[in-house]
Amino acid sequence: MSRRTARPRRPSAAPAPEVTAASPCPCGLPAPYAECCGRFHAGAPAPTCEALMRSRYTAFAVRDSAYLLRTWHPDHRPDVLDLDPGQRWLGLEILETTEGTAFHTTGTVTFRAHYSAGGHRDSLHEKSRFVRHEGGWVYESGVFAD
Repeated sequence: MSRRTARPRRPSAAPAPEVTAASPCPCGLPAPYAECCGRFHAGAPAPTCEALMRSRYTAFAVRDSAYLLRTWHPDHRPDVLDLDPGQRWLGLEILETTEGTAFHTTGTVTFRAHYSAGGHRDSLHEKSRFVRHEGGWVYESGVFAD
């Protein structure tokens, strides 16, 4: 069986601004990065599938491909994840969540992630499915909503 390689768009312009521990968290919650998604990137488990979704969005924003791969279900994870250094993640809207709490084994998060790439602004609208794997939440799959 061959493994997939996830490759976003061709690289463009300058790198994204650096996110520090004290920076506002890119996920949009009112907490500094270190107290919000940064703690998950550092190894704390995300308590809900929405928290995992937010931390994965933030991992795209800070280009933490290791975290993205670590939180991707092993049956669906690509071998390599090349992130576009010119892509800027501009904001996240959580539109709907179903299940995905400490009392569930599955959950979904429907979201819209805004970005710019190559001088164009756009958004990604997806319904993501999360499952518990080896005790923690992982991203299993997603369906584009638009």
